[in-house]
Amino acid sequence: MRDISQIKRIIVKVGSSSLCDANGQINKEKTLNIISQIATLHRRGYMVVLVSSGAVASGMGIMGLDHKPSTLPKKQALAAIGQAHLMEIFEELFAIYNMKCAQILLTHDDFDDRKRLLNMFNTINALSEYGVIPIINENDALATDEIKVGDNDTLSALMVPVVEAQLLILVSDIDGLYTANPQIDENAKFLSYVDKVDKKIMSYAGDAGSAIGTGGMTTKLKAAKMVNAFGTHMCIVNGNKENAIVNALVDEGTWFNGSKGKSMKARPHWIAYRSKAKGSITVDDGCKNAIVNHHRSLLPGGIVDVDGHFTHGQVVDIIDLQGRKIARGISNYANEEVRLIKGLKTSQIESVLHHNDYDEVIHANNIVIMEEEK
Repeated sequence: MRDISQIKRIIVKVGSSSLCDANGQINKEKTLNIISQIATLHRRGYMVVLVSSGAVASGMGIMGLDHKPSTLPKKQALAAIGQAHLMEIFEELFAIYNMKCAQILLTHDDFDDRKRLLNMFNTINALSEYGVIPIINENDALATDEIKVGDNDTLSALMVPVVEAQLLILVSDIDGLYTANPQIDENAKFLSYVDKVDKKIMSYAGDAGSAIGTGGMTTKLKAAKMVNAFGTHMCIVNGNKENAIVNALVDEGTWFNGSKGKSMKARPHWIAYRSKAKGSITVDDGCKNAIVNHHRSLLPGGIVDVDGHFTHGQVVDIIDLQGRKIARGISNYANEEVRLIKGLKTSQIESVLHHNDYDEVIHANNIVIMEEEK
């Protein structure tokens, strides 16, 4: 049963395959179908934010290319060429419904910085008050591997706490989640409702993205896990079906329940999902037990190795001796400082660093346990 009684804010993520024709070029008829449904939701009183792919595909169409280039500079060039054209199309089609749209380009760095997040929240709210549809996309023309989100399934999930959305709709070229690939397994069963994304549900993924897009079912399930942890619903629908976006509120696609269980508060959700780890700290088994089973602080005595470059106040992964990520937290010390005090007692910190601002490398209040999928 889909409970939509509390839904007021919706993020609609549209993949390239839902905007493009078979040749990978932006198709205005398909795009109009998406926009008309957003207009319907808007008229019904929902605040809607659109996360859109398609900049590279748009650039390919303008340049007459039939395949995506392999080098990053050429992809970024196509994104720069295509982004303006894509927004032209959106503006033209939204105008049919007497609506306006605005573009916001992001990288993962914008989610790492809490001030930028606040500015983003305020801007999106102001656009909503003007009745303007915000269109979010990754800044592909400038983003590098270090600051890229990577795919718009993840980007849309990262936007959920920023927008304070109660529903994320992923529009793709698939009906939703099956227990196996229905194209090769006649026994594959369609799942219309998922109560929790666990290890069994994750095992049903295993495909790549479409030839045009970048996200497959794995990225969609990871997005579901991320937004469900915040207490938000998610639905995967097939954009080729008539009114699939609007009908997500009724019975279309696969619904991932976000209302069951305890939702994660904003700060730990930011640490676990929206921040990007700048390095890692490897801990021994005793320290792992204290952190995972007793939610204790990370002290220098349990640290066996440090990797990456991070400063005070940045997020790092906490790794066990088998290389598994067990937690994430905000470090009180820079990587070089942690390297100097690893394995030492707290009382020895000052003699080594000549200051002792914190007894803990990471305080328990700033640690989020990364639950293993069961």
